[in-house]
Amino acid sequence: MTFMNKLNLILVQILKQDWPAKWPNFITDLVTASKTNETLCENSMLILKLLSEEVFDFSRGELTQAKTRELKQTLNTEFRSIHELCMFVLGNTRKTELIKATLTALAAYLSWIPPGYIFEGQLVQALLAMFPQAPFRNVALQCLTEIGQLQMPAEFDSHFASFYRAFTTQLVQILPPNPNVLFIQQAYETGTDEQQVFVQNLGMFYTGFFKHHIQYLETQPAEHEALLLGLNNLVAISYVSDREVLKTCLDYWNVFVADVYTTHCQTTLGAVIGSPGAAGGDGGFSFGSPGAAANGVAGPGMARKLLYIDILKRLRALMINRMAKPEEVIIVEDEGQIIRETMKDTDQLMQYRTMRETLIYLSHLDYEDTENQMLDKLRSQMGGTWSWQALNTLCWAIGSISGSMNEDQENRFLVTVIRDLLNLCEITRGKDNKAVIASNIMYVVGQYPKFLRAHWKFLKTVVNKLFEFMHETHPGVQDMACDTFLKISNKCKRKFVVLQLQEQQPFVAELLDGLTNTIQDLQPHQIHAFFEAVGLMIGAEVDANKREEYLGRLMAPPNNIWAQIIQQATVNREVLKQQDVIKSLQNVLQTNVSVCSSLGDPYLSQMVHMADTMLQLYKFYSEDVTAAISSGGVHAARSSFVKYMRSVKKSILRLIEVFVEKCENEQLLVQKFVPALMGPILGDYASSVPDAREAEVLSLFAAIIRKLKSQMEPEVPQVLQAVFEPTLAMITTNFEDYPDHRLKFFSLLHAITNHCFKCLFAMNPAQVKLLIDSIVWAFRHTERNVAETGLLLLEDLLKSFASSDFATQFHQTYYTHLVREVFAVMTDTFHTPGFKLHCKILMHLFSLVKNDQVIKAPLWDVAAKGPTAYPNNAAFVQEFVCSLLASSFPNMTPVQTQSAVAGMMAIEDKRAFKHHMRDFLVQTKAFGNAETDQLYADETAAKIAEAQARLQAIPGMVPPNQVNDDMADS
Repeated sequence: MTFMNKLNLILVQILKQDWPAKWPNFITDLVTASKTNETLCENSMLILKLLSEEVFDFSRGELTQAKTRELKQTLNTEFRSIHELCMFVLGNTRKTELIKATLTALAAYLSWIPPGYIFEGQLVQALLAMFPQAPFRNVALQCLTEIGQLQMPAEFDSHFASFYRAFTTQLVQILPPNPNVLFIQQAYETGTDEQQVFVQNLGMFYTGFFKHHIQYLETQPAEHEALLLGLNNLVAISYVSDREVLKTCLDYWNVFVADVYTTHCQTTLGAVIGSPGAAGGDGGFSFGSPGAAANGVAGPGMARKLLYIDILKRLRALMINRMAKPEEVIIVEDEGQIIRETMKDTDQLMQYRTMRETLIYLSHLDYEDTENQMLDKLRSQMGGTWSWQALNTLCWAIGSISGSMNEDQENRFLVTVIRDLLNLCEITRGKDNKAVIASNIMYVVGQYPKFLRAHWKFLKTVVNKLFEFMHETHPGVQDMACDTFLKISNKCKRKFVVLQLQEQQPFVAELLDGLTNTIQDLQPHQIHAFFEAVGLMIGAEVDANKREEYLGRLMAPPNNIWAQIIQQATVNREVLKQQDVIKSLQNVLQTNVSVCSSLGDPYLSQMVHMADTMLQLYKFYSEDVTAAISSGGVHAARSSFVKYMRSVKKSILRLIEVFVEKCENEQLLVQKFVPALMGPILGDYASSVPDAREAEVLSLFAAIIRKLKSQMEPEVPQVLQAVFEPTLAMITTNFEDYPDHRLKFFSLLHAITNHCFKCLFAMNPAQVKLLIDSIVWAFRHTERNVAETGLLLLEDLLKSFASSDFATQFHQTYYTHLVREVFAVMTDTFHTPGFKLHCKILMHLFSLVKNDQVIKAPLWDVAAKGPTAYPNNAAFVQEFVCSLLASSFPNMTPVQTQSAVAGMMAIEDKRAFKHHMRDFLVQTKAFGNAETDQLYADETAAKIAEAQARLQAIPGMVPPNQVNDDMADS
């Protein structure tokens, strides 16, 4: 940044505080000086641009609402001088850089200036004249874009139509009318930076103008030719390879197509309701049907559809040819190689969602054209001209429109698509080629569960094909096969457990017969997904005996491994320390977690089978981990041997937690499972060295309390005794150590507060203080999720105490402390994400002192100040907060501080309170301005007085003590 630019920024920062109060003639002085020297004038344009941006674009969080309004009003009043200066420069200089600076400054003002300056003067004509000139083309187009996206009253519609017509005429000098897709695409790829920016800017002009003015152009037949020309240009621009250009175009196409679709539906619905047979019919209609309005007269929706029929056809081709990759597809091309995707591209996923939504609208508008374009492209792929990219985008598009056709159309379409893709997979050679086709088959079938449920033969064929893909070792194919199998099992689970026509047994039984062969080539994480899928199937079986049989057969392989290891361990416990044995145990436990999560409550029999040996294993590994860390210190905790043993402990805790969440027999949990956990797990946590304690113990007991709620009240004191002080000693040393324990500890406290609040009353004062200090420690944390958990916990704790018998006692002890701490984090920029919760908590605390229904005794020190030191708690809190803020922010004047606190205490609307607190935060960052402070204080005082007067006008609104004498798979 140059020295001059820095000076300009400093000047603008000064203006934001002192203008217009201390420098009312600033604009006049600047304009006068600019006319004396071209170099000075160029710098003045930069200052004007910065000033507009600071006031209109970047004022949020930097200026109070009142100051922003004042600056905007002043700029509006002074714009005549700025406009005259810009027109003077454009008409009297030939210096290229000065003209560019003037146009750039002008672009910053065009979004808000009065419309008379645009259409009643020579501004538009001057910009259109400069547009074809290469040196000024892009910056002039930016100005035209700002004008084109202005929203004005209806009387200006004809002006915008004339403006667009003139723009189209000028554009012909630069771009030939109706260019084909390849022309702009190639011109962009081979063009200079300036030419590429022009294409981007042209796309922004069209999208901005059409968003606000296309409906008026539609009503003027004389403008249709220019309108369609612009839309065709925008379609061509949409094929440019730059992602940002495509995103700009897609955002508009999504709005455009949705609007055409909505008006078409309204016309079609009106025709159905208004037709003679409507009352006797079922009132149903197809959005995709050609349709016609009542009495054979085309309604507005049909007229729009006919007007844009060619544009819509081209948009379908665009979506099919450029469809983004969905999240489910994990096989990608990288420098000519087909590999497994290692990181999700969030921008691409957002682009896919936009394109998918747009294509669904397009399909509803004309399903026949959508189907024909897709099948034509598929036939060309089958004809030998296929490519990875072309097949990918086609199949992603096919998968994206699931549900947009009626059942018969979808059935006919998918039979062709799946058959052709399976044939293509059979006849194509090369591992990479087969991997691409396989990924597309899996994606498409995963998007059409309704079709698969209705066609058992296809469903069985598809699942068997997935089983084939599970033996394919090409990167990503097995993962995608297991993921697709899981998705299909979730949507079609019932079909696998009933006996289908011409089958000898349910498919799940057939699957279990060949279970070992099917999973033999899968990695452990893939086996877990496979077992989760089968768990879903078994859960769909309504016969409890069959369900138990299927579960036993499914779990036989992992149970055999488990039994062998346990048997060996009874002979020699050292076996359990072998690395391959530990890995086997962990995989068995993870497999059980997967089955439990999908099967749910029927998993009980398997849990009973494993529970005792699991807890024995937990105890064994706990003792070994503690011994290793005690003897080897911190370094031993990071050794691979200790990590492996702890992985078994974590898996056991995770399995128990999932089982607790899924179990429907709460009495069984209360009477059998929870007592069994107290010694081996809770006792172990309390007695272990800090580095050996598992954070999952905290999340497990939080889950138990959320499940059993008040039934856990007898056990909560024991839970707190085991985890409260030991965990606090670990996490209050600094903000970095034991991050998992931090979050899960506060989640446990949150669960206790919400479901077993009465247990906190059994705490002695020292323990309650420790609890409050720990919560403060949490919301002071710089880790966002820990701070948010602490704030949510504090919010619920305050609400619970406010409705309890201990409200007065609690608030007398902690009210001012908590107000001080919440203000401390609210005014700390590290904690900005918690602003909404800060406001909610402060608003709650301030609301408590507006009457004496909750806090029934003074909050101030009565012994030191006497019982009559303040008329009520509200007066004390107001003085306390004023004093707190005055000492913390000496830059704020007493008037500012008093006005801010008065607003905090008086405002009762949540939205208004947040706006007020934002203004307060802005004031804490800046030094007060004596000329304007009182003005803002008066505005705040007026709002407070107005709110109070409104309340007082409603009988009973003001408390008496404040008056002067509230699914398809079946």
